[in-house]
Amino acid sequence: METQTKRSQRQTVLITGGGSGIGLGLAERHLAAGHRVMITGRRPDRLAAVADRLPGIETFTNDIATPEGREQLADQVRRTLPELRVLINNAGVQRRVGIASDHSPWAEAQNEIDILLAAPVHLGRLLVPHMLAHGRPGVLINVTSGGAFFPQPFAPLYSAAKAALHSYTVNLRHALKATPLRVVELMPPAVATALAGPGQAHGADPDDFCDTVFPLLDGTHPEVGYGPTATPEFTSRRTAEQRTFDTMSARFPVPAYGPGGVGVGV
Repeated sequence: METQTKRSQRQTVLITGGGSGIGLGLAERHLAAGHRVMITGRRPDRLAAVADRLPGIETFTNDIATPEGREQLADQVRRTLPELRVLINNAGVQRRVGIASDHSPWAEAQNEIDILLAAPVHLGRLLVPHMLAHGRPGVLINVTSGGAFFPQPFAPLYSAAKAALHSYTVNLRHALKATPLRVVELMPPAVATALAGPGQAHGADPDDFCDTVFPLLDGTHPEVGYGPTATPEFTSRRTAEQRTFDTMSARFPVPAYGPGGVGVGV
């Protein structure tokens, strides 16, 4: 029979884009740690294959590129994951096309922006109140990229969207600082996943990456890097930027989240 301690340590985890790559790697490690894990994605066949291989994992098929898809996911979470403790906004897509050669329909660029930026921002707005309602400590993890800090000419829109998500994540952490919900930015360098499509994988080994960062995603480290995004030089730069933010953020006080909702403190 489970002890009360084991039950109290078990967490409910939601990972978007959990059918492959970094999302799947983190899902595997959360599941192995005894947590309840739900992954989402657009491809039911891929999610079914993961469920066959990882007994106990839960799946939900939806498209977070659309507002309706994000609202459907939030409704599902409210119904089935009442004590959501960990939200990992991981779903991503990367179009490798330079600015001067990008003649694709605007819908392709808009889809990239929607998945990389609109989705994590919207899901945060939908699910933060839910994660605060049960009053227990939690972690919201936004996956950005080294490209947020070192713009990549081969993926300019991806880099820009990740830079915007980095900025938003800093402000979200500020808004939640008086609550038990911690905000973490996971900043992968190039990792050899299928992010950019067939034949485009390069970078760090996904298992090595996930093994290294997984223990650091408990909320005690506001930013988690690996390789180029974990060097002393990079960390020093981020520390200096955070000090500047801490000073400048007090210029125009705004309402912040309290433990039970919005509007407590500034």
